[in-house]
Amino acid sequence: MGVTTAPKTRRVKKPGRLIAEIICVVIAGMVAFPVYWMVLSAFKPTGQIQAENPRPWTLTPTLEHFERVLSGEGFALFFLNSVIVAVVVVALSLLLSFLSAVALTRFNFKGKTVLLVMVLVAQMVPVEALTIPLFFLMRSVGDVAPAFGTNHLGSLILVHLAFSLPFAIWMLRGFVAAVPQELEEASKIDGASRMRFTWQILFPLVAPGLVAISVLAFIHAWNDFLFAKTFIISNTENQTLPLAILVFFKPEDTDWGAVMAGSTLMTIPVLVFFILVQRRLVSVMGGAVKG
Repeated sequence: MGVTTAPKTRRVKKPGRLIAEIICVVIAGMVAFPVYWMVLSAFKPTGQIQAENPRPWTLTPTLEHFERVLSGEGFALFFLNSVIVAVVVVALSLLLSFLSAVALTRFNFKGKTVLLVMVLVAQMVPVEALTIPLFFLMRSVGDVAPAFGTNHLGSLILVHLAFSLPFAIWMLRGFVAAVPQELEEASKIDGASRMRFTWQILFPLVAPGLVAISVLAFIHAWNDFLFAKTFIISNTENQTLPLAILVFFKPEDTDWGAVMAGSTLMTIPVLVFFILVQRRLVSVMGGAVKG
């Protein structure tokens, strides 16, 4: 007797799910198309970029735009300045937000609720509304501490830190609160001090949240143009990468090839940073879905 096998059933997707997937693909295409066009324009010859009917492809790619950007005066220095600002902002944001979240979650003190409300309100204030007051504040700070005044990278670090911390503290507070209080009590019974529990047990457990904060802080500091243009006025040696690309914008003849090439080069560090932390970032999303 032959062995009969049950016929394979083909899974049919529900119409609602199929429509949702189509919408997601369309949205992903709309988000990815500007990036594709930026990279494409960076490799297009100048004549094809300025054509009346530009095509979404090129058969004659060129590196002339990248050569013009990389050979520009001070590009390497601007790149280094952006790296310094972004790395310092990320490091300080992680440290200060973690300690603040621990204090707001694990300790009871007077004014705790008021402080939490202030942290929440600080996220609601538009950046543009605070730019001018911050400029005068940084100019006054420069009289006392020149390294943190206008025309110095310290002013950019302080401002980015001020805008990154409220959201970082509020987000990380949820991760710290999710760690059971019984775990801290068990560590105390085993003889671990509060400091040891904080850094050897609590810190690794909230690492996914720290990764998410680092990504947001890095992107905000790296892509910033408003603060860099406002606080770095005359000292060109302290300008960051977005200001280096501004050189190629001219009133009558903008060098779009160089602009797109510079923008492409600016995107590479963000992609590298995201690739390095993507595993931890995926665990954050997985934890959020399970929660």
